Amino acid sequence: MGRLPKFTAEELSQYDGQNGSPAYVAYDGKVYDISHSFLWAEGDHQMSHYAGENLTHAFGRAPHTFEETLAAFPVVGVFIED
Repeated sequence: MGRLPKFTAEELSQYDGQNGSPAYVAYDGKVYDISHSFLWAEGDHQMSHYAGENLTHAFGRAPHTFEETLAAFPVVGVFIED
């Protein structure tokens, strides 16, 4: 596997799943492609979380774990904190 692209928060926000764009989220320094998840239709997850965001801190409040959700999706990049 080649080097993965790096995403800042601003760059990640462009991948919001709206108008046909891919839906990406960041977690623990990695960027995941959630575009094909029915739970993220149009980049929205239960009107609480949105594609194009860093969800690292949100998982502490979520009723599910990383392994139950994002682990099944491909890593497409590295998230760089601003």
